[in-house]
Amino acid sequence: MLIDWFTVGAQALNFLILVWLLKRFLYKPIMTAIDTREARIRKERADADAIKADAETARDTFQKMTADFEQARAGLLQQATDDATAERQRLMAEAHSAADALAAQRAKALQTEAQALATSITDRAWDEVFAVARKTLNDLADVRLEDRICDTFVHRIQASGDQPDSALSTAIRGTSEPIPVRSAFDLSPEQHAAIRSALHDTFSTDAELTFETAPRLIAGIELTAGGQKLAWSISDYLSSLKASVGETFSARDASQAGPTADADRTQEKVSA
Repeated sequence: MLIDWFTVGAQALNFLILVWLLKRFLYKPIMTAIDTREARIRKERADADAIKADAETARDTFQKMTADFEQARAGLLQQATDDATAERQRLMAEAHSAADALAAQRAKALQTEAQALATSITDRAWDEVFAVARKTLNDLADVRLEDRICDTFVHRIQASGDQPDSALSTAIRGTSEPIPVRSAFDLSPEQHAAIRSALHDTFSTDAELTFETAPRLIAGIELTAGGQKLAWSISDYLSSLKASVGETFSARDASQAGPTADADRTQEKVSA
């Protein structure tokens, strides 16, 4: 059998043309479509992966924020609880301290009031005692007692001369004003003369004397010069006794107040 090379060649050419046509108009568009689809799928998958990663990141961030928020909330709640507890304890301590201070203050006020009342009663009692003593001594004064009082006063004037630099001596020597002499009773002319003579001989003064009656002295005599006083009277003795009694009670009150003050200071330290 003879081979028709022309036919073979024509068929081969037809085949090649068919292949080229298939490739050009069928295979290539299909491959392009497949590549495009694969690329789109890859892109969509990458986008999905990115979205998933972003979502996971957002989820992690949200979870972290939620955990931080819960931790912060728990911390704030604990801090608020601790602060409230501390404030409650502080207020209770202040209330206890204020109550203790008020109780101590009231106790001290009651004690002070009691001491003041006792002192007032004591003072009034002593005032009555001294008033009765003054009235009794004043009623008992007689002429012989008055003479004795005047003699005692003259001796006191003479004894004052033993201190020439005393304020009284300086005042009597330096005064140019009349020197008032007061007595609880009327002095006789002889008694006036005795007092003048004692002043002149003791202080070498020619100062004029004025004599006055002062019943308040209670069996006594006094003179004043330049703000200085020389006196002898039962009233002075009673006043001195009253002052001594007052000092005694004051010292007793101070000794009683000492333990109270120490107790108050101890209470303040305990409260602090």
